[in-house]
Amino acid sequence: MKLTETQPEAYGLIERVQGDAHFANRITAIGLTEGTPFQTVRNDRSMPVLVYLRETLIAVNRQDAERIEVNCA
Repeated sequence: MKLTETQPEAYGLIERVQGDAHFANRITAIGLTEGTPFQTVRNDRSMPVLVYLRETLIAVNRQDAERIEVNCA
């Protein structure tokens, strides 16, 4: 499932980050790495996806969130 498909309050793990090296470097620099547990805080279709991970609230734009594969419990 993609990060954009998660429901608010969902918990999961980041499984895979797809994209070129520049994208992967940028995303991992903010803490979105494979195997990291997260919680979706907000996921409105017209807004960035808000996720809580590593004790930080992060806004991920929808285009980037489409490239992040997750596994939700």
